[in-house]
This record gives sequence, structure tokens and C-alpha cells, in this order.
Amino acid sequence: MPEQVFEYAVIRVVPKVEREEFLNVGVIVLCQKLNFLRAHIQVNKSRLATLCAELDENVLLEHIQSFERVCAGGTDSGPIGQLPLAERFRWLTAARSTMVQTSHVHPGLCADPNQMLAHLFKQLVV
Repeated sequence: MPEQVFEYAVIRVVPKVEREEFLNVGVIVLCQKLNFLRAHIQVNKSRLATLCAELDENVLLEHIQSFERVCAGGTDSGPIGQLPLAERFRWLTAARSTMVQTSHVHPGLCADPNQMLAHLFKQLVV
């Protein structure tokens, strides 16, 4: 398969926005040509507790898991999950000053976006 353009961003938890400390917890990848939008997320609870022990874990996990639901689309993903792939990606990666943020969007080329997602996750999160 020839290489296709893809875009990705790192999903971060910023427990105290004013301190600008963050923990990478996931990666989101869009390859529009191959109709691919997916997020891979894993929260290291002990590392997160180091940054902010008083964090409400359940609320945080609900916000983080919404990335996966919006990527997947469908009826339980809300109105944003009903948008076309590129619009969902832009919405998920828009700049925000909340506890869950994303990095800037980065482009690249890949033959298999699923493999690229796994590679980026291993490189940037684990």
C-alpha cells in the first residue's frame, strides 16, 4: 500500500493548568484518505498521582474516554461524533485550557495508520 498523509496529536492531562505540567496519556491519529480516526489511551495512575494526588480520577477518565467515543462515532458519541472524520479530529485537537489537552497537530506519511498509532503511542506515551 502506498504511503498516505496522516496527522496526529498527543493527548495530555494537565492537572493544574497554571503549573503547565502534563502527562501524556494517549495519541489520536487521522488518515482521512483511508477513513481512519482513532485514539489510543492509557492512564498511568501512579505517575498521574505524582503530579496531582487530589485529582478526581473518575471525572478525568470520563473526559479522556470521550476522545475514543468521538473517534469511533456512533450514537453514544454525541453531536461531535456525528461530524465527518476531519471535523471530529479538528474539534478534538482544538486548543483548550482545560485539564485534558492535546499537543499541536503533526503531519506525516504512513502505509498503515493502525501501525503508526501503535508506534506513536509506544514512543510518546508508554
